[in-house]
Amino acid sequence: MKKLVNGIVDFRKNIQPDYIQKFSQLARGQRPDALFIACSDSRVVPNVFASTDPGDLFVVRNVGNLVPCCGADGLSKSDESEAAAIEFAVSKLNVSDIIICGHSDCGAMHAIKNGRSNISALTAPNLKSWLRHGEVALNDKNQDVNELSKVNVLQQLENLKTYPVVQERLEQGNLGLHAWWFDLQTANVLYFSKSQDRFVVIDEVEAKTILAQMDTKWTQTQLNT
Repeated sequence: MKKLVNGIVDFRKNIQPDYIQKFSQLARGQRPDALFIACSDSRVVPNVFASTDPGDLFVVRNVGNLVPCCGADGLSKSDESEAAAIEFAVSKLNVSDIIICGHSDCGAMHAIKNGRSNISALTAPNLKSWLRHGEVALNDKNQDVNELSKVNVLQQLENLKTYPVVQERLEQGNLGLHAWWFDLQTANVLYFSKSQDRFVVIDEVEAKTILAQMDTKWTQTQLNT
């Protein structure tokens, strides 16, 4: 807590002046580029590794970067907060992309690998229940935790597609879904490349590939409208 308080003082003295104009503009409303769904892990800081400014990302964080499936009635089968954030980001803020980002050494994935039955129903009943949304990614008990984390990201993208507002935008061709993964040890960000069928480090070369694909999709969308 002391570090947080001192950090606020440092922000006021050394950083805030440079952000006053930016926040003044943001006070009139937000127009983020993407919805970013990440894990609550304190070591994962999207605004740091993506070098984004305030207002660039609409961020949702929860244990395990999980997205509960949506039912046929259009309502979430679990916590409404994730569903509300998805609907708000897509239908109200009109984000053009949704990113689900997992990470290495994820505590949620460790818990799933070790079995939810080992989580105490007395001390952590909500955690035990919540992690059921990630169990489908577990193939076997010998699965490496980091591989489980990557599979989980891809599974949560599939869960995301069960939301009517997401389905609608995908059919219109004006929403992109992306699977990212952050390696804590190397500080590298990886993305899932469909052409290579694996997670690949986003370096200068891969960044050009990603941006070219996005430009092509944007052009195609414009021609279809």
